[in-house]
Amino acid sequence: MGTRVERRTVDLSSYPDLVVIYLGMRVNRLAGIKTLLGFGPKISSSVSAQPDGLLAHENFIFSLFPMHGGMRQYWRDPESLLRWTRSEPHRQWWLDFLKDSGGTGFWHETYFRRGGMEAVYDDIVPKIGFMQFAPVVRARGPMFGASERAGKEYGGEPGDFRKRAVRRFEEGRRGLSLSLSLSCELEGILVQEIPRSA
Repeated sequence: MGTRVERRTVDLSSYPDLVVIYLGMRVNRLAGIKTLLGFGPKISSSVSAQPDGLLAHENFIFSLFPMHGGMRQYWRDPESLLRWTRSEPHRQWWLDFLKDSGGTGFWHETYFRRGGMEAVYDDIVPKIGFMQFAPVVRARGPMFGASERAGKEYGGEPGDFRKRAVRRFEEGRRGLSLSLSLSCELEGILVQEIPRSA
């Protein structure tokens, strides 16, 4: 006797700015096992803190060999996600990872309900996700930050970091206090665009 399928869906009309992000960490070297397993409690603690705008969080495993864990998060809007990525503890995790990947590779892919997608793949050797069909380019300069890659505008700021950075410099804001994302972008863009004599 067959089992009847109960088909259901969701009404997302209350979430016009919904953002879905998939994140993954893949073990590239033996030392990466410790890094990956050590990250679990940090993520759990971060999610338990209920950051503003995080609607749901799910963990899953992509593969056991090589070890490749991941998560999917649903955020109310791009601004809340970006605000969280620029705050502690995420900012420090990202700084630490950029100094030493601990034998792992990291990636994320972001999908915006209002349109647009973006991704980054750091030390990911096999082609996964968008890399399987789209041209792979270095995440430098205007391709470094998520908002620039997605061509999005967050919090009233245009998605083009190059224009923002040069405009701020020209306005005389030389002592900018920038978030991790922006300060990393400065290295790749402002050094090229602003004369050393300035």
